[in-house]
Amino acid sequence: MSISSEHKPLGKQVTGSLHTVSPIVELNVGGEMYTTTLSTLKKHPGSKLAEMFTGQPKLRTDSEGRFFIDRPGTYFKYILEYLRSNQVPTQCIQDVYKEALFYDIEPLIKQLEDSPQIFGELVARKQFLARVPNYSENIELMIRIARAEAVASRRSSVIVCVVRTEEDAARCQDALNSLDMDKKSVVKFGPWKAAPSISDLLDCIQMDVGAKGYKISFQPHVAEKGFRFKSHDYFYKFLFTWW
Repeated sequence: MSISSEHKPLGKQVTGSLHTVSPIVELNVGGEMYTTTLSTLKKHPGSKLAEMFTGQPKLRTDSEGRFFIDRPGTYFKYILEYLRSNQVPTQCIQDVYKEALFYDIEPLIKQLEDSPQIFGELVARKQFLARVPNYSENIELMIRIARAEAVASRRSSVIVCVVRTEEDAARCQDALNSLDMDKKSVVKFGPWKAAPSISDLLDCIQMDVGAKGYKISFQPHVAEKGFRFKSHDYFYKFLFTWW
């Protein structure tokens, strides 16, 4: 007497405790396929990744029975390399950092934050921008103004007033009152108490608007009529190019 039955490979099991799962695990991470061991995935017990494979299964599976993680698969290989050999990635640092945060792998997060790219962004640039009042809100305001002026146009221009000190802010207001323009459409940045200069802030604005997918450039704005302050000391024209 023979008994026939269908068996799924243990590595694809989705019911019961993960203690019964094969030590070899197949993963589908955002469409990229990986094979690793359960011990590798659980190397850092406090991480979100380890929790996914601890106790009852917490993941869905694809049509082939592989555990599915809905994250960018391209960068998971760097996460896996770190778990296997403690190798900190030297490529795609910003993207791998986002994945390390998602999987909550604390040792990797700390090592990436010591890298020049992440250190410069988090400790230097972000700390500076945190001291510029309403920086993020002003970036969004610039984009709204540019989009409102984009009808049947190849480019939109947004006038930005940048002031480094309280004294500059007062002088800028006087200059603004002399300019022949809609004052509501001028976006003001500053003042701030930090070492970076006006040119540093202008670079940050261009970088952050560009990171949102916009093609942007800037130049000093020269007023069409004279007044007692040089307009280019405070005013800059940012150009959004649409096509």
